[in-house]
Amino acid sequence: MSLPLLGCIADDFTGATDLANNLVRAGMRCVQTIGVPQGDVQLQADALVVALKSRTVPAADAVAQSLAALRWLQAQGVQQIYFKYCSTFDSTAEGNIGPVTEALMDALHGAGRGFTIACPAFPENQRTVFKGHLFVGDALLSDSGMRHHPLTPMTDANLVRVMQSQTRRQVGLVAHDVVVAGPQAIRDRFTRLQAEGAGVAVVDAISHQDLMQIGQALAGMPLVTAGSGIAIGLPQNWPQLQGRTAASPADALPPARGWQAVVSGSCSVATNAQVLAFRRSGRPSLGIDPLAMAAGEDVVAQALAWAEPLLASGPVLVYATAEPTAVRAVQERLGVARAGEMVEHALSRIAAGLVQRGVRQLLVAGGETSGAVVQALGVQRMTIGLQIDPGVPWTAADTPLCPGEPVHMALKSGNFGSPDFFTKAFAQLASQP
Repeated sequence: MSLPLLGCIADDFTGATDLANNLVRAGMRCVQTIGVPQGDVQLQADALVVALKSRTVPAADAVAQSLAALRWLQAQGVQQIYFKYCSTFDSTAEGNIGPVTEALMDALHGAGRGFTIACPAFPENQRTVFKGHLFVGDALLSDSGMRHHPLTPMTDANLVRVMQSQTRRQVGLVAHDVVVAGPQAIRDRFTRLQAEGAGVAVVDAISHQDLMQIGQALAGMPLVTAGSGIAIGLPQNWPQLQGRTAASPADALPPARGWQAVVSGSCSVATNAQVLAFRRSGRPSLGIDPLAMAAGEDVVAQALAWAEPLLASGPVLVYATAEPTAVRAVQERLGVARAGEMVEHALSRIAAGLVQRGVRQLLVAGGETSGAVVQALGVQRMTIGLQIDPGVPWTAADTPLCPGEPVHMALKSGNFGSPDFFTKAFAQLASQP
């Protein structure tokens, strides 16, 4: 049995499927685990992706989870480690991107040693880095909807400054003029930065070609930290993978059966538009109220009672998605942490109840919501299928809630997808052989 080539640590579940999606598209056979597998497990794959729920937990917990994932991946024999975070660099002033990066570097190289990059760019999804500044479409990150994120509001687009605030290592920049000069120029810039004392380099990228150039420059680097875009350029570094995509597609899933449902907890601009489009299409939708939950109402039972007679007629939507002003009002009443935990817990129980009632095609919007739902379903591994929109594939997973019947799941980052994503996703799945 050949050893895996790439070992990945993702800080949330939608990010893990986003990364796995890009690796599969590039021809890598990929297995995604939910958390660090327990016991003596050996998996056959080119890339292993460990999905954690560590983006918004205390930094010390994120570090501990990530180091546990690193140890497991090293035991699998991987050649390179990839720490994956969001393409909008989601973090608080304390982390967790910087602290986890530093801990992984210390574990791989020794305290204060080593060199890596930081690059959340994913141009296909309108995430670009130029002069060290992150853009969402044509807007700076700090001017985008991410400035209103309920858990990780991003108010500074300067990634060098953001990363420097989170790590003791010096942070430098590989500017775009170096990137377009090619892989050797990028490697030469890495060497100069290390000679100047830098341990981390933010790397500019504004196109697919930039990702391919950067990917070549990263051959042999023990640790890469990035969004999912950089994954597009890494598989070219392993000759044994060349031609894999045409020869043996890695995205086949079993046929989809059962009812369809959407559970949405993200409050991003993109997801608000998707919820609105679904509602305007006339399909059944139900919003849940965190204040009603706090007052003791059993919104889970209410939602399941509402959904059950509607499932046979097509997809239903249960959502806690709201505009920023409404989110802030709830947070002021309940507190940020309590409001988020209540919504995640309720939506995950609703998702589990829907699966118990026959839903076998489930779309989940929002990273924190996806993590809660996957854990509630007891999913341990996922097979990655076809891409719906950039960064979002369908997957298939087994759950003890319906033994022997795979559940097709799409775990969507709040920021990803077109306005018609919810309906388009089910139509695509129905068209698969």
